[in-house]
Amino acid sequence: MSTIKHYISSESYTTESGFTFSELPLAYHSWGELNEERDNVVLIFHALTGDSNAEEWFSGFFTDKSPIDFERDYVLCINTPGSCYGSLGPQTICPETSQAYGSNFPLLTIRDIVAIEQRLLDHLGIQSIRCVIGGSMGGMIALEFALMDHRVQKAFLIAMGKEHTAWAIGLSHLQRNALYQDPHWNNGNYPPEHPPTQGLSLARQIGMMSYRSPKNYEEKFGRSLQKSDIAKDSKHVEPSNTTKAASTPYYAVESYLNYQGQKLVNRFDALSYERLTRSMDTHDISRDRGTFEEVGARCSIPVKVIGINSDALYSAQEQKDLAALFPRGEYSLLDSPYGHDAFLIEFSWLIAELESFLSS
Repeated sequence: MSTIKHYISSESYTTESGFTFSELPLAYHSWGELNEERDNVVLIFHALTGDSNAEEWFSGFFTDKSPIDFERDYVLCINTPGSCYGSLGPQTICPETSQAYGSNFPLLTIRDIVAIEQRLLDHLGIQSIRCVIGGSMGGMIALEFALMDHRVQKAFLIAMGKEHTAWAIGLSHLQRNALYQDPHWNNGNYPPEHPPTQGLSLARQIGMMSYRSPKNYEEKFGRSLQKSDIAKDSKHVEPSNTTKAASTPYYAVESYLNYQGQKLVNRFDALSYERLTRSMDTHDISRDRGTFEEVGARCSIPVKVIGINSDALYSAQEQKDLAALFPRGEYSLLDSPYGHDAFLIEFSWLIAELESFLSS
């Protein structure tokens, strides 16, 4: 079990958009010990609303079956800048104003995120990174690390592509619009005691519809009703926004989505959600670098890319196209009914793939 650690870089950083931070706080978890050469590092990156405690959400890689050797490897996971779990983010206190950055917090590109996280690696004296691992937004950061940091020796990327497509940007746009419609949003200038909870809940529910597959939803819920104390045996009772209707039957899938929305409201910040979805929209490895083929050709390390056949958010073809860009790229397809979320579920399959990749 690891505990959260903190580091503050006092060297200023100017983002790609031109905003300058004088301090860069970073929160992270680590497992194992750095060896004398400081080259036994496995770097894991979390998804949109995750945190640095990878042992909780990436649990399958923290067992005795994992190819990650915690007696040999130093495993590091950094809370993504822009998030709300200890690293630099909208709720961080600005040293110059003694107030939270709030809505003044700028857009961080995926490349900004990498540049900021590199500060911690430099502080720790890390000389080489055995492998970077990430899925979804974490895969985007891992990919940019492989392109931006000479220390990376291998990259294991899951459920993301070479750029954020119009489809993915559109879904992010819908989620942000849910936030903007909340009466408490106020352009991101909301007090902590009155956050835009309805908007954040709806944004999460929209996201959840893209995280699983239609087949999985049908098998899990079908047309089952969520029973209540009133009219338990009613059929096809449509949900309503009225208070009275809250105690009438409605479909189980609606209850599930409501639960997921409230669950996120209880643990995440709306402004971080808005900013990080915009960060994901900046993902494009070809931006200001040349064609995708030219960028890929310059990456000489082994890169393993995993696609998921039922992923509705990032199609398997995107991963296949990404792998084809690299001289030492490999592609594997995960057959799973769980959609995009399969990278957080299908650990047995992923462990076998990672073990083969690390040992090759």
